[in-house]
Amino acid sequence: MSGENQSVGILFVCMGNICRSPTAEGVFRRLVAEVAPELPLRIDSAGTHGYHVGAAPDPRSQAAARRRGIDVSTLRARRLVRADFERFDYVLVMDERNREDALEIAPAEHRATLRLLLEYAPALGRLEVPDPYYGGETGFEEVLDLVEEASRGLLAELRSKAPR
Repeated sequence: MSGENQSVGILFVCMGNICRSPTAEGVFRRLVAEVAPELPLRIDSAGTHGYHVGAAPDPRSQAAARRRGIDVSTLRARRLVRADFERFDYVLVMDERNREDALEIAPAEHRATLRLLLEYAPALGRLEVPDPYYGGETGFEEVLDLVEEASRGLLAELRSKAPR
């Protein structure tokens, strides 16, 4: 975070951008609005594959988020593109497969911006947010739990780097 008026870009990435990454975007947006609205952040999400481009988040993701007071219904899926690595300071993927897919398009000079989201929640003892798409309702709740924990860790890092 260089200049005082410069915003920091945060991009959450999963495979299709309809479950995990829009959930992370919604959770993080709410957290920032509640506890750190002064931070100049740009928050977005994308998918490594274009299966669902233009689609709203999975209805199960929307319902789980809504139960926690988070509205992700207006988000729309988009595909991760090479330019995202230049636009965003943090590109946070949900699992190793997403990392591998993202690395294929990441310019060499921007590969360091690519991290697993759960690196910001070391107490969880895991690094991957499981894909709930083919599972039951509990998977969507688990995604929310994991993403909420990691979001707090990410926000703590961003606050520590913010100009005083």
